[in-house]
Amino acid sequence: MKIDTTLVHGATCFDPKTGAISTPIYQSSTFRHPALYESTGFDYSRGINPTRTELERTLALIEGGKYGLAFASGMGAISAIIKLYKPGDHIIVSEDLYGGTYRLFNEYYTQYGFVFSWVDTSDTAAIEAALRTETRAIFIETPSNPMMKVTDIRRCAELMRNRGGHLIVDNTFLSPYFQNPLSLGADFVIYSGTKYLAGHNDTLSGFIVHSQDQYEEPLRNVQKSEGACLSPFDAWLVLRGIKTLGLRMERHQANAQKIAHWLREHPQVEKVFYTGFTDHPQYDLSASQSRGHSGMVSFYLRDARDVEPLLRKVKIILFAESLGGVETLITYPLVQTHNAIPEKMRLAAGVHDRLIRLSVGIEDPDDLIADLDEGLSITSV
Repeated sequence: MKIDTTLVHGATCFDPKTGAISTPIYQSSTFRHPALYESTGFDYSRGINPTRTELERTLALIEGGKYGLAFASGMGAISAIIKLYKPGDHIIVSEDLYGGTYRLFNEYYTQYGFVFSWVDTSDTAAIEAALRTETRAIFIETPSNPMMKVTDIRRCAELMRNRGGHLIVDNTFLSPYFQNPLSLGADFVIYSGTKYLAGHNDTLSGFIVHSQDQYEEPLRNVQKSEGACLSPFDAWLVLRGIKTLGLRMERHQANAQKIAHWLREHPQVEKVFYTGFTDHPQYDLSASQSRGHSGMVSFYLRDARDVEPLLRKVKIILFAESLGGVETLITYPLVQTHNAIPEKMRLAAGVHDRLIRLSVGIEDPDDLIADLDEGLSITSV
């Protein structure tokens, strides 16, 4: 089946017991055993739940993996994947990525002896220079958040394969509709399902997808033992969102393309970062490993004094954190998503006081442009 059909029907098209087309919400903490040493396959919802299992199987199917694990948030998924490594292990990480990931690694896992190097992973030579004897993984976001840099997934996978390590790809920005890192050689794919997968700004979730038998049980044990598993109701919300993922991603992309080109011509905008521009530094690479560009656009204003009026004036576009929902959101990374990153590192990545990030939704693009135009009409001059 093609992906649009798989998205709609999922792993199990209907409940075989009742014929229900929508997966039931098994809002139960525990499950009755028929007799001693007998089980229906479900015991306690922290470990396994039928609604969550359907979602995990569905995501593995659409991503092209063998296993899927659902967590209460994207950060829960990232924390679980790090448990595969041990103190002293070295992990190369994209320097331009979500600030919460930096905080998790730098403020918590370094305490336990993990070593992280922050690298511009769009530069393959920089990755190679950062490799050490003890390097066990490369962790990348591609496209990156918020500067839209693209990393060569195939090359990173090759580098890790040659030394017995792993490539971990946070694929949140593109979703499995536009990019499938496992097919390009990645070992693990991470998602904040809160974003495009759920798609409606109404639930938190996170996922790991992989095909490696030897790591399924360790990861499943972390999920069960730490308890950061996805609730049945939230799993159902994500299942419902996935059904329209293809439709939404196409609209997100079309709207973002129109708005990115409009922003590029605006006198108050200095530079626009969008992977769909044919003159993007990694456009050809992007085209070789993905099928689209989603709804993510970042841009520099010419004057930092225009930031506050813009954020205050927009009405249809909502000033809020997060991304990937049907509503268009405008975010100020310096204060919101990337304030945990040290100033020197943040500035080196390009995140400064004139950077704005847009998660373009599915509204009428002309309405969004008019809203941006009104917001930018209050100038610093």
